[in-house]
Amino acid sequence: MNFTAIDFETATGKRSSACAVGIVTVEDGAITEEYYTLIRPPENAYVHWNIAVHGIRPQDTKNAPIFSEIYPEIKKRLQRRTLVAHNESFDRSVLKRTMEHYALDYPELALADQWECTMRIYKAKGFVPYKLDACCRQMDIPLKHHEALSDAIGCAHLYMMR
Repeated sequence: MNFTAIDFETATGKRSSACAVGIVTVEDGAITEEYYTLIRPPENAYVHWNIAVHGIRPQDTKNAPIFSEIYPEIKKRLQRRTLVAHNESFDRSVLKRTMEHYALDYPELALADQWECTMRIYKAKGFVPYKLDACCRQMDIPLKHHEALSDAIGCAHLYMMR
């Protein structure tokens, strides 16, 4: 079982406002690499609601790299991989919109049009609620919800246990 789990946090309601990313590489059913970084969103702009969700503030990212500066690290972890996210349409759109904002070439990543989605998988299994924290709690997976690396690790474990 080889795949990459990913989770983004955003600073505003705009999908191009990534402020953190967690990426977990799984090879032969084991986590082999973890990557996490804060990202300075455009204009380092935040809205209160997003801060309330993840706790990341403008002062946390004022000296963080912008997305285009970390893109080489992201590309080497994602290119041609099977991607998994808990709400894949959200994380896929954050990646696409953020790459568009920085004029980066999304098609060069050679990813599937739709990623694997643990939310969809666990909803189909009858989990209620099927949010990441609820699924992880039900499956006894430790989680610090809305911390991008912890969410990516939780998602990876959910996918391996499906």
